[in-house]
Amino acid sequence: MALVVILTTLGAYLTGSIPFGYLVGRARGVNVLTSGSGNIGATNVGRVCGKRWGVLVFLLDFAKGAVPVWLASLWDAKVNSAWLPQTLPVLAGISAFLGHLFPIWLGFRGGKGVATGAGVIAVLVPFLTLLVLVVWGILVYFTRFISLASMLSASLLFVLRITLYPAPWSRDHLIVTLFCLLGAILVLIRHHANIRRLFAGTEPHV
Repeated sequence: MALVVILTTLGAYLTGSIPFGYLVGRARGVNVLTSGSGNIGATNVGRVCGKRWGVLVFLLDFAKGAVPVWLASLWDAKVNSAWLPQTLPVLAGISAFLGHLFPIWLGFRGGKGVATGAGVIAVLVPFLTLLVLVVWGILVYFTRFISLASMLSASLLFVLRITLYPAPWSRDHLIVTLFCLLGAILVLIRHHANIRRLFAGTEPHV
């Protein structure tokens, strides 16, 4: 089982590390690391390369979070039953998420994890993901700030997890609940520069 854990962790991290935003930017003749906000995420790619390329990067980053978790879920029932339920998929999700935040290919300089995190939770908690994505879209429409919508939506995911589930801290649900909490914290931390700009009134609108 140790081999399964190692392969899951390493494979998910390397998948999450694929810098699709950087690669798409390079294909368009743009170095996103030195353009716009300098971020490899879909928002910056959309600003410097065009909206359709930003959408493409979002979908690719979403997939690199969803696919490792889905594959790990196929093995979850086969691993040690003493583990908490969904341990392997959550481990894959964390690894893919951290891979996007700290990609080895770019000197650990990555994105903010919103799209990749969305891919992870889409497999772990699909119903909550749908609710959060709807709220995210509404927030973007009314506030015109993608960063603000992303931070509020990540926080909302955790709130919904602990309020809509009857026993979110029970053995059957604990590992996913902790992931929702960790993901929200990491998204907020990665948006620290956006938070400063929001308070300063210099954060760019959509």
